[in-house]
Amino acid sequence: MRWLMRKCVNCGRYTLRQDKCPVCGSEVRVPHPPRFSPEDKYVKYRIKAKEASQDQG
Repeated sequence: MRWLMRKCVNCGRYTLRQDKCPVCGSEVRVPHPPRFSPEDKYVKYRIKAKEASQDQG
């Protein structure tokens, strides 16, 4: 299933456009979180990234 809804990273508005925000022209991203899986292959990378960001801040 493809996500159709996008959210502007600058102004926070939702749009169906895939390339840029129609209001401010900024980048748009998928606002939905990734699906949860108990057999998550990337959990160790997320934990390392989270620990690294906490060490910096």
